[in-house]
Amino acid sequence: MAAHDAGFDTPDSAFVFTGRWREFLPIAVTNLLLTIVTLGIYRFWATTRTRRYLWANTQFIDDRLEWAGTGGEMFRGFLVVLLLFVPALLIVQSGIEALAMRGELALAGLIAVIAYAGLIMLVGVARYRALRYRLSRTYWHGIHGGGTSGGWGYGASYLAKSLLGALPLGLAIPWSMTALWNERWNAMGFGPHRFAAEASTTGLMGRWLLVLASPVLVVLFLVPMLGLGAVAGATPSPVTAVFAVLLAYALIALLGAGYYAAFMREVIGNLALGPLRFTFTARTADWIRLFLGHALLVIGTLGLGAGFIAYRNWAFFIRHLEAMGHVDLDALTQSPDATGGDAEGLATAFDIGAI
Repeated sequence: MAAHDAGFDTPDSAFVFTGRWREFLPIAVTNLLLTIVTLGIYRFWATTRTRRYLWANTQFIDDRLEWAGTGGEMFRGFLVVLLLFVPALLIVQSGIEALAMRGELALAGLIAVIAYAGLIMLVGVARYRALRYRLSRTYWHGIHGGGTSGGWGYGASYLAKSLLGALPLGLAIPWSMTALWNERWNAMGFGPHRFAAEASTTGLMGRWLLVLASPVLVVLFLVPMLGLGAVAGATPSPVTAVFAVLLAYALIALLGAGYYAAFMREVIGNLALGPLRFTFTARTADWIRLFLGHALLVIGTLGLGAGFIAYRNWAFFIRHLEAMGHVDLDALTQSPDATGGDAEGLATAFDIGAI
């Protein structure tokens, strides 16, 4: 290996997270207090402080990541979105109500459908631009990522694929999810390299069919528990009913976690960046422990622990993310993609989060 190569053949040597919850505690507490005092406005600067800590405590091969985004640019992006889209939505809503009051229900319904489709499209644009922004503000060895400009084409594709995935009783949702993942990541890059995403529905359909069948499975599960007493002439006790409902929710959550675990392994396992290939090792049980930990943290602290969710998500993601390959540091050049100035404005408006 050349003197200026960074390489690794064993996946467990690629990513290391060195953060400690005791170090992050002051950040989480001050973020929470300032967000409350400023009626939510500080959330943009809170996000910046959180990411700077998480990125700075994440080492990839031989160097740590760096977050270069600012709270000010995120806040400005959010304001631009509000000024552009909120008035437009109010005008559309007023127009629909006026048409309905005049008895033009068909036209009002058509405009409502078009407006709803437009919102779905904007969600796609938001997801695309949020990913591009995060890559453009992430530095490693002084090199940042980015993506092709725009995002409106992806927004249209997001609308079309979401509808196609949902129409046949939701059977094609795994296809739409993997296709949109591939489309989004194939438009991104880091330094001189482009991402290559080739995920498929391999291993996903069986788990998704179980998710779709979960209501039927829940009914089959609840009837024996609640119905036997009724057949015998006794009313099921409230404790039995609550216990049965909780078990039903647990079954649905288990099936959903199983599908999502398989989805993340598939899409990340088929993602490459130049000479690097990535894998993700989290299994269903790992995701369940993560989500249960979130719930216990928030409930046990009466909501005050919500500021640690981003920390736990990031630590979980880095702990299970692996990569193999070699990087020629001498060949690294800056990304040709524009850094983008929208700063997650749409994503924040639609409350779209990411690890």
